[in-house]
Amino acid sequence: MLMCKNHHMKHHIKTPSIIALFITFALAASACKKAPEPPVQAASAQPSQPVITIEDDTETIRPEQIDAQPEEPVQEEAEETSYDPADYFYAEEISDELFAKMQGKSYPQDCEISRDDLRHLCLLYKDINGETHEGEMVCNLAIADRLIDIFRQLYEADYPIEKMVLIDEYGGDDDASMEDNNTSCFNYRVVSGTKKISRHGYGMAVDLNPRYNPYVHTVDGETVIEPVNGQEFADRSADFDYKIDKDDLAYKLFTGAGFTWGGSWKTMKDYQHFQIDAK
Repeated sequence: MLMCKNHHMKHHIKTPSIIALFITFALAASACKKAPEPPVQAASAQPSQPVITIEDDTETIRPEQIDAQPEEPVQEEAEETSYDPADYFYAEEISDELFAKMQGKSYPQDCEISRDDLRHLCLLYKDINGETHEGEMVCNLAIADRLIDIFRQLYEADYPIEKMVLIDEYGGDDDASMEDNNTSCFNYRVVSGTKKISRHGYGMAVDLNPRYNPYVHTVDGETVIEPVNGQEFADRSADFDYKIDKDDLAYKLFTGAGFTWGGSWKTMKDYQHFQIDAK
């Protein structure tokens, strides 16, 4: 538009002075249009992105990584362990090796019980600290299944049993077994102080934690407590570990399975003793 205006002036004004003035004006206008731009500053290098260091970690994280959520590790489901009581609580026939060990001990020469009527029980039990142990006893075939069920329930309930080995480890000596607080069943012997075959002689009775649940009876007018080292536990009003009473789980399981408890007898008290009366 400016060029069209200057062209119109060139055709109507002829004097030199006027022409000079016109040139001056045009140069001024051109200078105003093309005013110098401010100097361009050299582009500075972009600052590097800050690095964030996680304490106690050698890995560095940049800002663009902060919002990224790490994938949660996939947890594998733990395999369920099936529990089959038959694997840990079972009965087997008396092996030749075991029978040889019983000879002259729990199974004397005059024993009237057939080897075929007995069973070797393999059981688990827990001590007072909750540690698991393998136990064994010999019993009559007639009560084998009941004992397996009872001792399995005692084990699952963390019921404390101090020891459970064959009484043959004590040479068939019932006193030694009781003093060692050993839980046992079959031992062909007479009832203490009598000539009558004990229910243990038929494999139909169990003595459980005997030291802490002694046998209290009278001989010639005097009170006898067996085992001797269980005398302090004859006071059943006291509170102590391994004590069997009518609130005890063992009492409930044994009596519930048809056993009678020696602690309920009237003329004597055998707190360790559970028996099946029928032969």
